[in-house]
Amino acid sequence: MKKQLTYGVIVGSRGFFPHHLAKEGREEIIKVLDANGYKSIVLSPEQTQHGAVQTPEDARHCAELFKKHNEEIDGIIVTLPNFGEERAIVDAIRLSGLKVPVLVQATPDRTDIMKIANRRDSFCGKMSACNNLMQYGIPYSLTAQHTVSPSSEAFKKDLAWFSAVCRVVGGFKNLRIGALGARPAAFNTVRYSEKQLERAGISVETLDLSEVLGRIDRLKDTDDVTQAKLAAIKAYVPTGSVPESALLKMSKLGAVIDTWMKETYCTISAIQCWTSLEEYFGVVPCTVMSMMSENLFSSACEVDVVGVLSMYGLALASETPSALLDWNNNYGEDPNKAVCFHCSNLPKHFFTEVTMDYQAIIAGTVGIENTFGTCVGRVKAGDMSYLRFSTDDYTGKIRGYVGEGAFTNDPLETFGGAGVVQIPKMQKLLRYICEQGFEHHVAANFSKVASPVYEAATKYLGWDMHYHAQPEE
Repeated sequence: MKKQLTYGVIVGSRGFFPHHLAKEGREEIIKVLDANGYKSIVLSPEQTQHGAVQTPEDARHCAELFKKHNEEIDGIIVTLPNFGEERAIVDAIRLSGLKVPVLVQATPDRTDIMKIANRRDSFCGKMSACNNLMQYGIPYSLTAQHTVSPSSEAFKKDLAWFSAVCRVVGGFKNLRIGALGARPAAFNTVRYSEKQLERAGISVETLDLSEVLGRIDRLKDTDDVTQAKLAAIKAYVPTGSVPESALLKMSKLGAVIDTWMKETYCTISAIQCWTSLEEYFGVVPCTVMSMMSENLFSSACEVDVVGVLSMYGLALASETPSALLDWNNNYGEDPNKAVCFHCSNLPKHFFTEVTMDYQAIIAGTVGIENTFGTCVGRVKAGDMSYLRFSTDDYTGKIRGYVGEGAFTNDPLETFGGAGVVQIPKMQKLLRYICEQGFEHHVAANFSKVASPVYEAATKYLGWDMHYHAQPEE
C-alpha cells in the first residue's frame, strides 16, 4: 500500500516583489520535496517566469499541467517565497478541477535583509491567499508556524503531517470494502448505513458466507492456492499446537477471501465470525484476518464495516498496521487506564510475542477442536492513536472521535490479544462515547496520527469529529 506521494506545487509570486525570490523559492521547494521522497509537478521556467504563477495566463498553464497529472497528484502545496498573487493561485486550483488537500506555506523574511531587493512580505501574502481560498470554497491546511523555511526541520514535520492527511483523503476515495457474511444477530452495535458510506464515495461489496463455504468446498488440499496460503500461515505465526486439518481449513478460507477481494477490487474487509464459521466450518478466521491487517489491508470481525474503515484511516495515516479492539475492562482503580482486548485477530505488529491457539470464549460453546486459528499474545507498549467512525442515521452524517494515548507494560493475566491503555482524561472520553452512543469497538495503531486524521476527516471529508484531549494550541 505504501507509495511515493506526488504534489502539485504552485509557486506564488507578485510582480512588484523581487523575482529572484520566486526563482530561488521554486528551486528550494523542489529540492526539499525530492530529498524527503516526494515527487513534484510544477511549472518550468520555460512555461512561466521562473516557473511561478502570477498572471491569469500563468494560472491556466498551471491548471492544464495539473490536469495532465490529475491521476498522480495527491495534494497541492502553495509555496509563497514572496507575497504571491492570490487570485492567480486560487484560479489555478479551481481551473485544475483537482479535489485534493492543499497546504499553504510562506517563507519567512530575515530581519537583516528587509530592504526592497530581498523583502518577501509572505507573512502578509499568506493571509490574502487563504482569504481567497476561503472565498472560492477550496479547503486548505496550514503549516504549524505561520511562516516557515522550506529547508527547516519544522517544515519537514509539516510535510510528514500533510502527507498523512493526503493518504487518508486519497485512500478513502473510491474505496471498496468487502463485507463477508451477515452481521451477527447479537451485535446490533455494528449496524451501519451503507448509503451514507456510498454518498461519501465508499462502496460496500457483499458476499454471503454460503458462497464462501461453497468456494472452499471446491478447493483441494493439494491445490496451489491452498498450499501457498498454508505456507504463508506457517511462516507468519507459530502453529505447533494446531492440527494440520485446521490449518488446511484456514488456508482454503484465506485463499477464497484473497481471490474474491481481488475479483471485486476490495481493499479492506469485515468478516462474520461469531459463531457461524466455528459451528459450520470448524475454525476461526482470526489468523487470516491478522495477516491481511499486517499487510495494511485492514480486516475487522463481526462485520463491523465502519470499524474497518476506522482501522484503515489510521493505517493510511501512519503506514503501519491497525487493530480493532474492544474498550473492554477497567484496569484496577486507575481512571485513566483500561484493558483493550480482542479474542483475537490483531496483526502480529501489535504483539510482544504471538502464537496460534484456540479461541477460549467460543470453545466453551462449540468445542476447542472447532476454534483453532486465533492469535494469542500480549500487546506491546508504545504510542497509541485511536479512532472510531460511525454512521448516524438520525443526522444523516458520518461522525467519529479520535485521540492519542499509549499502550503500557502494566501486568495483565488474561487470554486472547490484550493490552493496557493509558489515555488522558479517559473518564471524559468514556462518558462521551456512551452519551453519543458510539460502538464498543475502536481502531488502534502504534502511532501519533490523531491530528492528520482529524484534519482529513473534518476539513476534506466533511465528517463530524471529536478530538479528545486535543493538544493545547
